[in-house]
Amino acid sequence: MLNNAKAGAAFRGLLWMVLMVAMAAQSIGQTNVVINGMAVNGQGKRIELYAYDDMLTRAENLLDATVIDSTREFRLETYINYPRLVFLQIENYSQSFYVEPGHTYEVYIARFDWDVDEQRNIFLSPEALPLEFVNVDHDELNLQIMRFDAAVDSFISNHRVFLDWKYRPQKRYFDTLVQTMQVQFPDGNNEFFNRYKRYTLAGMKYAMKFATRKQMAAHFIDGQPVRYHDENYMRLFFDIYANSISKGMARVPKHRLVAWVNATDERRMIDSVGLNPLMRNEQVRELAVLQALKEAYHDKDYDPQKVFMMVNTIGANSKFAEHRQIADHMKKQMRALKKGTEVPPMELPDIDHQLVNLQEMRGKWIYLSFVRVGDPNSLREIETIAHFHDSICARNKNVEFVSVACDREFQKMHHLLRNNRRGHRYNWTWLHFDGNYRLLEHFGVVSFPTFILINPEGNFHYSVTPSPATGILMNGPWEIKNEPADVSRPFFEHQ
Repeated sequence: MLNNAKAGAAFRGLLWMVLMVAMAAQSIGQTNVVINGMAVNGQGKRIELYAYDDMLTRAENLLDATVIDSTREFRLETYINYPRLVFLQIENYSQSFYVEPGHTYEVYIARFDWDVDEQRNIFLSPEALPLEFVNVDHDELNLQIMRFDAAVDSFISNHRVFLDWKYRPQKRYFDTLVQTMQVQFPDGNNEFFNRYKRYTLAGMKYAMKFATRKQMAAHFIDGQPVRYHDENYMRLFFDIYANSISKGMARVPKHRLVAWVNATDERRMIDSVGLNPLMRNEQVRELAVLQALKEAYHDKDYDPQKVFMMVNTIGANSKFAEHRQIADHMKKQMRALKKGTEVPPMELPDIDHQLVNLQEMRGKWIYLSFVRVGDPNSLREIETIAHFHDSICARNKNVEFVSVACDREFQKMHHLLRNNRRGHRYNWTWLHFDGNYRLLEHFGVVSFPTFILINPEGNFHYSVTPSPATGILMNGPWEIKNEPADVSRPFFEHQ
């Protein structure tokens, strides 16, 4: 009987495993969210659908992408298990909204000026895609959120004298706001929207200092699951615990935290943080520590390399899959564009439309510039490079100059080099960015011109590379230094 029981249990276990594998295989390629859209003047452009992998690092995850066809229409698909925030992106322009499992969305992108980014820096002054929903129900999640946000904004605008965050907001007016929103937007069947209202008002309450960190944690964190998938919950979580560790705590002053981080004593730091009643829960404590390390990385009192090592240790030892993912994203962000890290791959067309791979220049110093031909600041720096280029290359055979023209039209680069009377002076490698906006993001290009020095090993030589106008070309790190002989040593040692 015992053997039969064991055999039956083994069979059931095998059956369960086969069933799980079959379900996993079935889910591959499955979609439960569809976005059908039209972009009035977007034909031929690549449109991408992204979501955040986590709200601490805001690492982006590409869910789907396509090219808008000649009829100006597009279709994007993805699979999700819960309502989540996504955003559509075309070039450097985007718009966010929420999607729910099992829903199909029809969106319309009105006529748009794609050249806005050549008129101003949209990283400092972003321009959103003009996105509209078509054929949606009155109680659709995004419409409910828009109505709620509009009502809150209207109340604050009408009572701005008493709710101005720059001065001293009055609590009775905030309480009236909460009561008014409860009447206008009572809880319904959509639990995500119910939480959205609570977390939004809670964040305002905390920002206006009508509640302490302890009160907020007791009401919204303690005894509740950590909702990693709910962007609004995570935003409130990080507001509550912001600077609660990295700046020092009541029982653990900052200098001790700094010492433990610099000693990469991960266990002592996490255990000491547990002395705070707000972080007795292991899961909450570890997530708050990751947030603190993100803050510490930009704090001059901490050694950034030690912070990186701490993040790596926590990611390797954490029992929570979400924390391991967050740690991985933090490490990637900390390494990005830092001195000594490897340069992202780059392959772009030259003036003759031949693809050039940056990897082919490995073994040489590469002074890489991202410019816009129509930008006066870029042109001034291009002239400075032209002034020094020939003499530098004559003295050093291991130096390459590469300029990437980031104007939308390829012809602008062609005109500068082939039709301009001074074009013959710009006799170094020229490439066109070919509409690859993600490449610019990977290289950290948020303004023009931007300069990057790559060493012969293919790594960033500086975290921020000086421009030609600073004088770097007169004595660059590629220059061969002829050290004078040390006359204090015997003559034969100089042979």
